[in-house]
Amino acid sequence: MDLPTIWFLAVAVLWTGYLVLEGFDFGVGMLVRVLGRDEEDDREAALGAIGPVWDGNEVWLIAAVGAMFAAFPAWYAAMLSGLYLPVLLVLLGLILRGVGLEYRHKRSDPPWKARWDLLIGLGSLVPAFVWGMVLANLVRGLPTVLSAPGSGQNTVVTASLGDLLNGYALLGGVVTTALFLLHGAVFLALKTDGPVRYRARRFALRAVAPVLLVTVAFLAATLALREPSWTTTVAWLAGAALAAAGVALLAGREGWAFTATALAIGGLSVVLFGQLYPTLLPSTTDPAHTLTVANAASAPYTLGVMSWIAAVFLPLVLGYQSWSYWVFRRRLGGARVAPAGTSDTGDTAVPAPR
Repeated sequence: MDLPTIWFLAVAVLWTGYLVLEGFDFGVGMLVRVLGRDEEDDREAALGAIGPVWDGNEVWLIAAVGAMFAAFPAWYAAMLSGLYLPVLLVLLGLILRGVGLEYRHKRSDPPWKARWDLLIGLGSLVPAFVWGMVLANLVRGLPTVLSAPGSGQNTVVTASLGDLLNGYALLGGVVTTALFLLHGAVFLALKTDGPVRYRARRFALRAVAPVLLVTVAFLAATLALREPSWTTTVAWLAGAALAAAGVALLAGREGWAFTATALAIGGLSVVLFGQLYPTLLPSTTDPAHTLTVANAASAPYTLGVMSWIAAVFLPLVLGYQSWSYWVFRRRLGGARVAPAGTSDTGDTAVPAPR
C-alpha cells in the first residue's frame, strides 16, 4: 500500500472518529432544551455529561482537516474554497456552541441561561446538518474547472448554492442530524441518572425506527452512485447496528445501545469514504478535472515525514483521550430521580435500564 493511500485511510479514520465522538456532543446540544425541559438541574446534568469531553472531541476535526491540508493540499483547497459558505456556517455554529457552553454559567438568572441553551442547540444543529450535506456533495461530485489547464492540482469548484442544495445532499444532512440526535439521546441515557436518563431513553426508543428508515434510504442512494463493492456489506452492517441499538434499548442495555449507534455512524462514514476512493473530488463537468488520491497527494518526502510524526504523537493523543473518558465515566444525576421501572412523567411503565 503506497503512502497516498495510507494517508487517505488516515483522513477517513480521523473524520470517522470526529463524526462518532462529536456526534453525541451535537445530539446532546440539540436535545438539552427538550430533555432538560424547564428544570435547571436537569439541563445541568445533560450538559455536564459532555462538559469534560466536548472540546477534546473537536481535536479530531482539527486533525482531519490538518491531515487533508498536509497530505492532499489540492483536495483541501478545492473543498474549503468551493464549499466556503457551508464551512463558514459550521464554524459559526461551533463558535456559538462553544461560547454558549462556557457563558451560560456566568450568571444564575434563568433567562440568561435559557438564551444560551437556545444558542447551544442552534450551534449543534447547524454543524450536524451541514457536515452531512458537505460529505454527501463530496461523494456525489461537484462542478469544477481547471485554473491552469493541464494541471490536475488546480481544480476549482464552481458550485453555486443551488448545486449544493441537491436532494441527495439534503438527505445526507437529514441523516447525520437524525443519527446524532439518536446518538446523543443514547449517550445521555448512558451517562445520566434521574429524569434526564428516562426521558433520553424514551426519546431514543421512539427515534430508532425513523432514523433507521432515513439512514437506509441514504445508504441505498449512496451505493447507487458507484458500482457495487465491499461498501454494500458495510452499509448492511450499519443498518443492522441501528436495529441492534433499538433491541439493546428495549433490554435496558444502554452501553450496548451506545456502541451500536457509534458503529452505525462509523459504518456510514466508511461507506461514504469507501464510495469516494480512489477519487477525492469527482467532477460533474469533466472527468479529467477529478481529483484523485494519486494526482492530489503531496510529495513522497512530505508524506514520509508526516507518517513519522503521526506514529509518535497519535498514540499519545489516543491514550490521553481514552484516559479522560475513563476518568469521567460515572453517571451524573438530576435533582429528581424517577421511580424504578417508570418514567418521571407518569407515562406507561418501562423496564428500568441496567
